[in-house]
Amino acid sequence: MEWTEEAIDRLRAFWDEGLPTAEIGRRLGISKNAVVGKAHRLDLSARPSPIPTVEGRQSGQPSRAERRRPARASATSPARAAASPGSLLLPAAPPPQRVITCSWPLGDPGKPDFHFCDATALPSKPYCAAHAERAYVRVRDKREEAA
Repeated sequence: MEWTEEAIDRLRAFWDEGLPTAEIGRRLGISKNAVVGKAHRLDLSARPSPIPTVEGRQSGQPSRAERRRPARASATSPARAAASPGSLLLPAAPPPQRVITCSWPLGDPGKPDFHFCDATALPSKPYCAAHAERAYVRVRDKREEAA
């Protein structure tokens, strides 16, 4: 879109009215992102974010970031206060190793004898060595086959 003086004036007027960027875009026949970009380049006044802030949340409701990250014991938490100074320096024991079996399907899923390979899977792979060799093909090998 070419931004004419008339279009810029209309954008400024809609912006000052407080219309949402999507609505301004509809009225001007352009995308919401084009409106935001031009408003930024024109250095128009900042708009309040539609995303609720900490004050906008109900008390006791965790933020998205708080829901994603696991809880840690702070320096003042009872869990840390009860720990002896020497125990804080010891490395944590590694988690127990889970034996993961190969998830390569065998047979027809619609038949009763359908099952998955039960061989031990490779570390960081869902398949055993034999099935991983079939599942993961090097890019170089594909090019050689095509030639």
